[in-house]
Amino acid sequence: MSQRSDLARRRATLESEWSRWVPRLRAAGAGPNGADALRHEVAESWMRSLTSVDPGRDSAPVTDGGTVHQRWTASPLRRPVDDLAGELHSIAEDAGFVTALTDESGTILWTCGGTTMRRRAERVNFAPGGRWDEQAMGTNALSLALRTGRPHTVFSAEHLVSALHGWVCYCAPIHAPDGEVLGVLDLSTTWDRSHPLAMSTVRSLVSAIEARLGTQLPRRAPDTESRVRVHCLGAERAERGDRTLSLRPRQLEILTLLALEPDGFSPPRLREALYGDRPVTASTFKAEISHLRRALGGGIATRRYALTTPVSCDAAHVLRALHRGDTETALRLYRGPLLPRSEAPGIEEWRTHLEVAVREAVLASALPEHALRYGARAPYDAQVHEHALRLLGPGDPRRAIAAGRLSTALRD
Repeated sequence: MSQRSDLARRRATLESEWSRWVPRLRAAGAGPNGADALRHEVAESWMRSLTSVDPGRDSAPVTDGGTVHQRWTASPLRRPVDDLAGELHSIAEDAGFVTALTDESGTILWTCGGTTMRRRAERVNFAPGGRWDEQAMGTNALSLALRTGRPHTVFSAEHLVSALHGWVCYCAPIHAPDGEVLGVLDLSTTWDRSHPLAMSTVRSLVSAIEARLGTQLPRRAPDTESRVRVHCLGAERAERGDRTLSLRPRQLEILTLLALEPDGFSPPRLREALYGDRPVTASTFKAEISHLRRALGGGIATRRYALTTPVSCDAAHVLRALHRGDTETALRLYRGPLLPRSEAPGIEEWRTHLEVAVREAVLASALPEHALRYGARAPYDAQVHEHALRLLGPGDPRRAIAAGRLSTALRD
């Protein structure tokens, strides 16, 4: 009884904070600096979410059912989840939860649970096809886990959407063996059933899924047993395992372009992206491709140049983060210009695209931290420093940093 009373008091406090701050945030975009009961990460998520989500909406938007079925059929998570289906069903039904699994975009692919809880969940489209990323459904455990790559719990009125205030959600991201987030696993129930052991259950289930992922990797040739990693943002190197690949600058340019454009290049288009109008013999161009192909142990298709082996590229990760509205992750990964010494036309085009996309995401963000972090790398960008000053409160000591940077930018 005491635990339920504590939960009821916590819920009432959060409802009060929600009623106090959400209308102000919608009107002015100012941060809830005096909200002691509100976690900082929740307050930041509210600010981000209100640019695209109506807190009065009654359910999540839905993705086409046929598309969801295709995604689930092709998902690397399907086999591990099928293996654990009995355990997942048992936990959900015995403890009164709805269990859900999403892909990397926050779209639910699979759920299970008792009849009563599943019906309640379906009313808010917490079901296959429902979109639960931050841009679609605001602050919730799934969106936070996708955004940060860490487990999260969201209780009652910590949810931005009021239709979710009767829920508590426990969520953890599922990582592929190479560290990429493939989706999230969520356990959700009514607020009055909140229990600290639920998070440890989610973590254990995710560990079991990840262990199974490690045993179902596609078979590869012996010399390509680990994924190639391309570091091209403020850096110029490629690695496999703990070994740096011996690539000339031109070959690293080719690898970067192929990683950024998975559909590949026709030979004339790739040649133009590398050399522009410079006269270069066909044999020189083909020699660079051949050397890269040998370094990768194959890995490049012949007629249309495209990667046929897994490659992880930091620039591609930034683009994916920007695509899902995750400015925090994009800024963390964006460590500098794309292959800074390259003069290849295709690289220069992608370099500009990335720089503009990251900068525009910062200027669209309601969080001063983003402008401050980006501003440290862009000392002469007066617009970014002005944006930081607009977002920082009058008493925030970080105003001095932004003001100093702005003064320097305007002076030069």
